[in-house]
Amino acid sequence: MPSSTPIVLLRELEGDRYLPIWIGSSEASAIAFAQQGVVPARPLTHDLLRDVLEASGRRLEQVQITGLREGTYYAVLVLDNGTQVDARPSDAIAVAMRSGAAIYAADDVLEEAGVLVPADEDEAADQVAAFREFLDQVSPEDFGAEGPQS
Repeated sequence: MPSSTPIVLLRELEGDRYLPIWIGSSEASAIAFAQQGVVPARPLTHDLLRDVLEASGRRLEQVQITGLREGTYYAVLVLDNGTQVDARPSDAIAVAMRSGAAIYAADDVLEEAGVLVPADEDEAADQVAAFREFLDQVSPEDFGAEGPQS
């Protein structure tokens, strides 16, 4: 992207929407490492949080992207005992990737910021191409003063 800002694209499981979330480069690296199965020699911050949860007898049940206000996304970590901890979505996603926890987005967040990509393959290919062109042209600032942030 022109702005060189990494984006996480969350895909709706039972629908055709994607949720684009602009994130920082360190969080993008942490998420990419988890996707690729890279295990660092020493724990990164997100590994440390996972390990602390496990050592305290807790497990990350799920991550919820709960809101989008003034261009900023909000999320919570939901532990297996029901405890909810506020988190930046990028950090929450990075921990979820390491913990195998589910990631959910609130319906109102998907309604506001979700990007529809149709299921029909030909139409989807056209939409994906248009979406990529959109991503090449858009910057976080286009979504408000600072753009959607995690």
